[in-house]
Amino acid sequence: MSTLSIATAAEVFELLREDLAAIEQEFSRQSASNVAVITDIAQYLIAGGGKRIRPLLLLLAAKALGSTGHSRIRLGAVVEMLHTATLVHDDIIDEADTRRGRPSSNTTWGNSKCVLAGDWLYMQAFSAALEERSFHVLDLLISLTQQMVEGELLQIEKLGHLINEEEYFDLIYRKTACLFKVSMQLGAAITPHDFGDAAIIESQLGEYGRNLGLAFQIVDDVLDLTAAEDVLGKPVASDLREGKATLAVIHALERGTGADREAIRTVLADRSFTSVSHPQILEILRRHGSLEYAMDTACAYAEAARQSIADLPPSDAKRALMWVPGFVTSRDR
Repeated sequence: MSTLSIATAAEVFELLREDLAAIEQEFSRQSASNVAVITDIAQYLIAGGGKRIRPLLLLLAAKALGSTGHSRIRLGAVVEMLHTATLVHDDIIDEADTRRGRPSSNTTWGNSKCVLAGDWLYMQAFSAALEERSFHVLDLLISLTQQMVEGELLQIEKLGHLINEEEYFDLIYRKTACLFKVSMQLGAAITPHDFGDAAIIESQLGEYGRNLGLAFQIVDDVLDLTAAEDVLGKPVASDLREGKATLAVIHALERGTGADREAIRTVLADRSFTSVSHPQILEILRRHGSLEYAMDTACAYAEAARQSIADLPPSDAKRALMWVPGFVTSRDR
């Protein structure tokens, strides 16, 4: 395989197949509790699948630097546990009924049990990470968790209100891109290598994760507005119904007519499409090129992610890292 080309999806899957399977087993093992309901909820969430993109990034960062140790498996499970814990809490906060085409865990077990199960997953993730005996690893994870919680609180405060692009990017960095960034940094933190200054390499990989995470969330927000419900696996336009202004909406608010702005404000304030319909909002977004603007922005961040790892030595893992941004910006769910 040429080290200059971008990998294919099949090549990336084959490169990581055994490691991803090992992470699934580790996640399942770490999620077992003496309290049966915790295990039941965790196993339900694991069975729900997902893209596993965060452990995938950690694996690729570690592989790009030559890692062969078990730490990449353990910490791959840790970042997926943290991500899963955030989903449990998000579903409770958002009063979501579905997740990935199935009933959300809180509709089955109730909010009280699920919020505690989410707390348990957070603590179990840190317990597993502690086995690394690395203050740097713990520092990355503690800072990450604080950022994610702050992001959720900031978002709650802004529900139903108009925000600008700067506020939007701060929110999606905290809620999404920070975990992508730290997944890449952890891959570097556990891997001794001879490719130059370790801090610089970790910073470059972290920048890849940050840019990729921003692209990922922007695409998520566009899909929330435009995808079919059976493809998305949850009700469409959930963000608007929850009072969240995402990038395309912010763009239309800044460029729309008075009537356009009033229609968007009404949906955000009412948190429903009772007075203004979803198709009416889509017409406004399309008329002002707002969906294209958001996707162009996502693609720019995806390309910035590729540029962030230009100095990495050629390898199959680097080729895979060059593939991921295209996957993120072209997906339909």
